[in-house]
Amino acid sequence: MVEYTYLVLRLPRGTTRDTARQILTEHAEHGGWELDRLRLYPDGSRRIQLRRKIIRQVRTF
Repeated sequence: MVEYTYLVLRLPRGTTRDTARQILTEHAEHGGWELDRLRLYPDGSRRIQLRRKIIRQVRTF
């Protein structure tokens, strides 16, 4: 079974779509995060949930 770790970002209203895209691109390229959920609220703020796999090392003898 695949396990994930999650990161929640909150962007305030007034954040442009281009700025949000740049933030998500940096997290994806440098941290290995992928978009899980994005919620746009009526006031213009965004709640973004990112995830990445937990890679567990298996001991071999």
